Amino acid sequence: MSEPRTYPSGPVELPLTADPEPTPVPGCAGCAELANARDRARVVGDMTTVSDCNVFLRRHPEGH
Repeated sequence: MSEPRTYPSGPVELPLTADPEPTPVPGCAGCAELANARDRARVVGDMTTVSDCNVFLRRHPEGH
């Protein structure tokens, strides 16, 4: 049996992984509109809408 620790362990460092933004499917009007909405939101600093559009774009291909 191992000895119990009597001191705190160091912090766990997790890697930062930022997924690239999804790209619209060529020829899809729905994808194009989501990408345009994302671009408009980014211009005005609405990062919540940018994130929402990214989520919708990632899920949208399920309907193609």
